[in-house]
Amino acid sequence: MSKGAALLSPPDVATNERRHRFEELYAAHHVSLLGYALRRTDNTDDAADVLAETFLVAWRRLDDVPPDPQARLWLYGTARRMLANQRRGELRRLALADRLRADLAASYRPPDFSGGLQDTVAAFRRMPEADRELLALAGWEGLDPGQIATVLGCSRNAARIRLHRARRRLAAELNQYHGDGARARAHVANGGYE
Repeated sequence: MSKGAALLSPPDVATNERRHRFEELYAAHHVSLLGYALRRTDNTDDAADVLAETFLVAWRRLDDVPPDPQARLWLYGTARRMLANQRRGELRRLALADRLRADLAASYRPPDFSGGLQDTVAAFRRMPEADRELLALAGWEGLDPGQIATVLGCSRNAARIRLHRARRRLAAELNQYHGDGARARAHVANGGYE
């Protein structure tokens, strides 16, 4: 035998038997378990999660899974626990969302836009989402084009060009609805560039 050559070890018989038993268990019961989960969840994604988690537990605890016909009942019991876990998780997420909404409602007061600023806000809201995001990152978050590029995952030059175009579109939007009287606001929205 040459140096560096490795002999492959024979496959572990126990591992093969374990895998074979799991494959048989899955083939025999996955359709009925999927139906069980589908009838008890609101969408197919949740049902697929229940099915996957049930068979993950079955794989981990394969020695505890009784032989058929009791295996099917064991799997239903496991799926039932997975559904309960899923529901508890959803209730926790909903409770957290409610608590965060209540905290936000108690602490946040939206600014009152009036006069000329109201026109600017209305023009901003009419902008495409991508333009609003660019303008918000620059104006509200105070980011420069290099930082915006990092957030958006693009080059600094691309961010600079996109920001410039978004500012020009906002200025045009302001001018379209307010004519020459909005030039000062458009100048500000354009980042001071004309």
